[in-house]
Amino acid sequence: MNLLPIEIKVNIEGDVTAALSALGGSSSPRTTRRIWFAEDRDGVAGGRMPLLDGGVIVRLRIGGDPDDLTVKLRPCTREQLVGRFSAPFEAEPFTYKIEEDWSGNRRVLAASLVHGHPPGALPDAVKPGADPGASIDVVQDQFLHACAPAVRLDGLVALGPILSTKVDEVPLGGLEADLEAWSVADLNFLEVSIRVKPKGEDDVEKFTARAERKQRKLEDAVRERGVVLSEHPENKTRRVLTALAGAGQN
Repeated sequence: MNLLPIEIKVNIEGDVTAALSALGGSSSPRTTRRIWFAEDRDGVAGGRMPLLDGGVIVRLRIGGDPDDLTVKLRPCTREQLVGRFSAPFEAEPFTYKIEEDWSGNRRVLAASLVHGHPPGALPDAVKPGADPGASIDVVQDQFLHACAPAVRLDGLVALGPILSTKVDEVPLGGLEADLEAWSVADLNFLEVSIRVKPKGEDDVEKFTARAERKQRKLEDAVRERGVVLSEHPENKTRRVLTALAGAGQN
């Protein structure tokens, strides 16, 4: 049975620094990056986000080793992932993942194609007036044409930067969690995430039940440390892009 990994997330707002400390992330090594998202320039000027509304995310992360550009479909369906994109693969400098994305009661499928770049290769793509779509690789273009053929990538604008601070593999209530803080436009979020991978003996029912237990365990571990979970219905990507587009940043 072709089961997919599940990424389980909880979001925290407010005093992110205090939450990082409470969850054990203050003393661990951190990775700091700047993040931009690409959107349709004309759409943003008109108060719309056509790519995001169409389930397409184009993200550029700068400051890591390597930098990377990601094209993601979320939500998507298994049926639209066709050809070579029907199954995950790694082929340097590309990583293609298909996984379920759980946050609270929301469960969606996501497919992402990441292209790693040498440090310093992407800053020109996010300069004012630049079109970040020019940095989308031919393989990523094939991914979109095959799996989301209605998407248009003409005339994009970069929205950002978002300051990202990430701490990986933090012990938390018997789990290993990744903590990532985002700061932009007077918004501050902390995302706590774990990944649950299928085992050889799993069927759909058994794997789903195990993931649900892990989700409850993660939520309980965060609350036990005095940290309040966000109940905002929109995910952080949409909230951040809405704020950036409204502020006219590029």
